[in-house]
Amino acid sequence: MTRAITILTENFADWETALLNSTARLYYGFYTQFATPGGLPVTSSGGMLVTPQLALEEIVLDELDLLMVCGGSHWQSGKAPDLGPLLRAARDKGVVLAGICDGTRVLAQAGVLDTVRHTSNSAGNLLETGYAGAALYQDVPWAVADQRVITAPGTAPVTFTREVLRALGIHDDNLMAYLAMHGAEHGQAAAAR
Repeated sequence: MTRAITILTENFADWETALLNSTARLYYGFYTQFATPGGLPVTSSGGMLVTPQLALEEIVLDELDLLMVCGGSHWQSGKAPDLGPLLRAARDKGVVLAGICDGTRVLAQAGVLDTVRHTSNSAGNLLETGYAGAALYQDVPWAVADQRVITAPGTAPVTFTREVLRALGIHDDNLMAYLAMHGAEHGQAAAAR
């Protein structure tokens, strides 16, 4: 069974990883868990209260397939936990790492984005972290995958879902149809302008 953990903080952006977790759990049988600092409940930017299954400090990387950092304003608050050691250890073990929106800042701060192509909400969003991967930044509105590291702006949950699942070996016609259905809105919105 594929195991995935999503890291959440106070004011996490609830839409960013919802499609991925739902698709992975319901259609592909993933065991999905959520972790927060101290294992404490957190409230999303939309007001959804989440009680996690575990604390960040309890994450065990053995047999973990995916470690994902959900975006949210907390990552820029100065109160965010340091995930550097955890993310570097996960990378060393071959765990797929994914960050969306300000979750990409966390990957940058950990040094994970120094040697892989990546994206974020903006280049400046990552430059503020002092990371060394600016030359590999991709200025695109969709998810970027490179060497089992997936990044995306907060506006790209559909391509984020696709790239994370591809990194885990899932790329079938049903998934492509499902994601096309979710992404169709964006093509319609652009055409309506």
